[in-house]
Amino acid sequence: MVVGGNDKLLAQMRRGSIEYCVLALLQSGDRYGFEITRELAAADGLVTSEGTVYPILTRLRNVGLVDTYWQESSEGPPRRYYRITSEGELALKPFVEQWERFRDAVDAILRRGNSK
Repeated sequence: MVVGGNDKLLAQMRRGSIEYCVLALLQSGDRYGFEITRELAAADGLVTSEGTVYPILTRLRNVGLVDTYWQESSEGPPRRYYRITSEGELALKPFVEQWERFRDAVDAILRRGNSK
């Protein structure tokens, strides 16, 4: 049980899923770190700082789930872009399957609890 309010509960729920959210974003195209941060923040505040995203991207790169490359930017210095690898695609697939099962099971239980 997570005691201490909504912020602690949300942080606990994020921990197991945020890396997969990053991989899912990269499935639709290459992105640079700040762009990933912005998209995760827009998704109801999944992540609120680059200080959270960059260590995740480094871990994903170190284990071969993402590749990086540099690209010139018209708005400043070159940017490091991240792209999902085939290993990243393989890692994401079972997570999505299990997430859908888990989400559906939790939703079903919550609906039962709300029907009383």
